[in-house]
Amino acid sequence: MMNKLTIGEVASQAGVHVETLRYYERRGIVDKPPRSGANYRLYPSDTIQRVRFVKRAQELGFSLTEIADLLSLRMNPEASRADVKTRAEAKLTDIEAKIQTLQRMKKALRKITATCDGTGSTTDCPILNALEGIS
Repeated sequence: MMNKLTIGEVASQAGVHVETLRYYERRGIVDKPPRSGANYRLYPSDTIQRVRFVKRAQELGFSLTEIADLLSLRMNPEASRADVKTRAEAKLTDIEAKIQTLQRMKKALRKITATCDGTGSTTDCPILNALEGIS
């Protein structure tokens, strides 16, 4: 049983919840481990590194589908760094577009918020009116 870890041990060492690990299994991000005679999942120790990889990639904005793609590149000896870089650059472009969208949203919200002095009833609230398209 050397080098085999329970689901709780993997989750604890990887910094995730047990349910997260089960979800990763269902999504195919983490291989389903063999079971012990007592029907416990027994993970290889490298599962911790894989889960940490997934969490770091999620922190950078990659979806689980994109992470699965990155993991398949990691396992493919035919894949190149260019393959990985292309995906990272695509994510960067996606993030930049989201930032621009958020900046436009911020500007519009700041503009309509400035029209309201915060007093009175909501009957003629300039913010609500703006959201309804009423000038």
